[in-house]
Amino acid sequence: MTTYDVKGMTCGHCVRAVTAAVQQVDAQARVEVDLAAGKVQVDSTMPAPAIERAIAEAGYEAKALS
Repeated sequence: MTTYDVKGMTCGHCVRAVTAAVQQVDAQARVEVDLAAGKVQVDSTMPAPAIERAIAEAGYEAKALS
């Protein structure tokens, strides 16, 4: 599982948008969003740069932490 610092998430719509973006590149990905902390945990076989790019294309800035 990789944790991402995601900037720009402010509401439930943001949570759904980030989750959908990740699941577009890996439909089997497990996504857990902590809106208050601005963190997203992703359990996926896709490399971190692909997940970061998907989140960025949804309009948010993402950086893998671990």
